[in-house]
Formats: sequence, structure tokens, C-alpha cells
Amino acid sequence: MSRKIFKNLDRSMLAVIMGLAWPTMLEQLMQTAVQYVDTAMVGSLGTQATAAVGATSTVNWMVGSTVTAFGVGFLSFIAQAYGAKDKEAAGKAVSQAVLAVLVLGTFFTFVGLGLSGLVPVWMQVDKSIQTLCSQYFFILYVPMIARAASMIFGTVLRAAGDTKTPMRVGIVVNLVNVVLNFFMIYPCRYISLFGLEIFMPGAGWGVIGAAIASAISFVVGGVLITVALWRHPLISPRGQSLRPNPAILKPCFKIALPNMLQRFGTSLGYVAFASMINSIGEVATAAHTIANTVESAFYIPGYGMQTAAATLAGNAYGAKDKKRMEDLAAMFIPIEIGLMIISGGLLFIFAPSLVDIFSNNDEVIRLGSTVLRMVAVSEPFYGFSIIIEGMMQGVGNTKVPFAFNIAGMWGVRIVGTFVCTQLLSFGLVSAWACMIAHNLLLFVLFMFCYISGKWNPMNTKAKTSSR
Repeated sequence: MSRKIFKNLDRSMLAVIMGLAWPTMLEQLMQTAVQYVDTAMVGSLGTQATAAVGATSTVNWMVGSTVTAFGVGFLSFIAQAYGAKDKEAAGKAVSQAVLAVLVLGTFFTFVGLGLSGLVPVWMQVDKSIQTLCSQYFFILYVPMIARAASMIFGTVLRAAGDTKTPMRVGIVVNLVNVVLNFFMIYPCRYISLFGLEIFMPGAGWGVIGAAIASAISFVVGGVLITVALWRHPLISPRGQSLRPNPAILKPCFKIALPNMLQRFGTSLGYVAFASMINSIGEVATAAHTIANTVESAFYIPGYGMQTAAATLAGNAYGAKDKKRMEDLAAMFIPIEIGLMIISGGLLFIFAPSLVDIFSNNDEVIRLGSTVLRMVAVSEPFYGFSIIIEGMMQGVGNTKVPFAFNIAGMWGVRIVGTFVCTQLLSFGLVSAWACMIAHNLLLFVLFMFCYISGKWNPMNTKAKTSSR
């Protein structure tokens, strides 16, 4: 088995994989670095400020995941069209992606603004910070059309093999966010630089300043990615009709719907999960928020490779090249697991130091470090699931991942966390133990799917067994 794997590590294919993956990894690294800076800046204002920002983050994640799910439908369609060398179909799909941005962006703008006052209550946020949470949430949803453009257009570009443009836009957006944070969060003050006292202006808006900085950076990102798509030499929507095209939308929606339901269902699970953690107390909320922020950096290799896996699997399926599909899986899996072993090891070793960046509260540092070291051990197993799920998305099979993820989230994580935290009062460590159990279940399910051959629609064994 190992000989077959290394035989398939063809240098030219490896170059293609890394050429697609590294810009996505760098883009996500920049986003995570900015998230680190955001959390550290807000965290310097105190535990309440950290809790106010983090308490509604899972709702933002749920909305963002739902929008991104539509992008997966376009990713699969466009990647397969390019694999089949049908550039006309790919171009029509891009115009429909523009329509999707306008519809989804407008819809979630009204939903987000309308529910901003209720979300902190639903999330069981402490009453002392509910108003601040509501204001923060409201501001983030003013530029929702721009946010939708960044999500969907970025996915469209990656589907066509262009991962560098979304990376460049992401770098600019993150730099804008950091600079604006610096001036909007803190008040006017003097800072020491090379022994000199320099006056630094500032708005002193705290958490609200962080929200405004994020909103402006979202607008910058939406404009830049739209301009980049419009000027792109291969997949520009110029000249294409923006009227709904059932021939394009139907297959895209067929792929996107299970993924949307998966993301919505799992994100709703994250909301329920965070809500139960918020009910434990302010320290648990702060430790959970910081641990989530730290952990996100160590998933970057996994999700960067998933993007490449989805794109290349879609190309292979469009070309009806079964051997290339099998070779891709044989290459992606050992690379992915190796990367996740390294990232998990680093997370385990440096967990206390990383949490210390965001909080000076000893209890928060201790609790955050504990749960991070727990989850670090499960990362290689989760990495396998990420790759197989990505390849299945690329070929348009989103129903099976939907079933697996919903079963894991609600059957293991939510039920287990409810029993542990609400009935037995065990605390944050038990909640993260349930999350790890969820990840391990996904590994078992996707491993079965891979071994049985059901992940590959061109596999005769998979087709026969599904009849």
C-alpha cells in the first residue's frame, strides 16, 4: 500500500496540488493572523470585551457558512466544466454566481439587521454585555452584500484554478482591518518608538470600533474581488445575462442544497454549543473564544488542501478520468495527514503561550490551554475527513457529507454537551471532549466511505452498491 502511495506522488501533480493549495493556505493564514490581532486588541480591553465579540461569532459563522455553501455548488459545476473543456458553461455559471451574490447578500442583510437585538438573548449572553453584542452584530451585517461577494466570487475563482487572486485580495483586506482597528479601538495616546514619545490619534470606540473596522474591510474586499472577477481573462461575467438560468442553477443548487443544509445544520449546532458554553460563565466563554481563535490557525493546512482537492477532483470527474481521481486521493491523504500531525504537535506544545497572547487571566489561560491540547491530538483524524469531503464536493456528492456531519454534530456533540454541561455541570473541558468525539466519528464514517469506494462516482463498485 505504501509503495503505491509513494509511486503516485508524481512531481508534476504534486506541483499542481501545491500551486493550488499554498495561496489558499496563505490567505487563511493572513485571515487567522488578523483574527489573532483582533482578539488580542479587543482582549486588552478586558474579559467582558472578549466575551462580547466572541459570544455571537457562531451566528456569524452560521450565516457565512450558508452563503459559502452556494459557492460550493458553483465550484463543483465550474471545475467539472473546465475538466470537460466546456468554457461556455463555465462562463454562464459565473453570471449566475453574480445573481446569487445579489440575492443572498440582500436577504442576509435584512435578516442580520432585523435580528441583531435578539441574537445575544438567544445566545444566553450575560445581560451586562447584551447591548454591546447587539451593536457589534448589527454593524457587521450592514455590508453583507460585500461579504457575500468575497465568499462566492473567491470560490468561483478557485474553481477555475485561480487561488492567487483571492489570496491577494485577502491580504489587502486584512491589512486594512488591522490598521483601522489600531485607530478605532483605542483612544488618543502616546506610544514609545525607538525611544521617542509619539502622539497617536484614536477614536477610542472599543468593541464598536472593531466592528466598524471589520465592516469597512468587508466592503474593501467585496469591491476588490468583484473588480478582479470582472477583469479576469477566463471567467469574467461580462457579456453574460444575469437572468436566472435554470440549466445552470438547477445542477448548482442540487449540489449546494445538501451542503447548505449541512453548513446551516452544523453551524446551528455551533450556536447551540456556544450557547451552552456561554451559560457556564464569563471565564468559560472567554476561554472558548480564545481557544477557537488559536485552533483556527492550525486547521489552515487542512482546509488549504481541501480547496485543491475539490478543484482537482472536479476536473478529473469532468474529464471522466478515473485513474487520475484515484491517484489524487492517494496523494492528498498522506500529505494531509502529515501536515495535520505537524500542526497538531505544534498546537499541543505551544498552547499555553498562544492563549497567553490573548488574555492575562490565569484561569482563562489554564482552561484554554487544556482544551487546545485535547483537540490537538485529534487533528490528523479530522484532516482525513476534510480531504475526502473536499473530493466529494468537487464531484458534486454533497448528500453523504451532509448526513455524516449532521449526525456527528447533533447526535454526538450537542447531545453530549447538553448532558455534560446542563445536566451534570461538568464545564468547558467536557464540552470540548464531546467536540473531539464528533471529529473522531467523522473520521470513522469517511474512512468507511473511502475504503468502500463510495466517495468516487466513477467507481463501478460504488455504483453497484448504491443500486
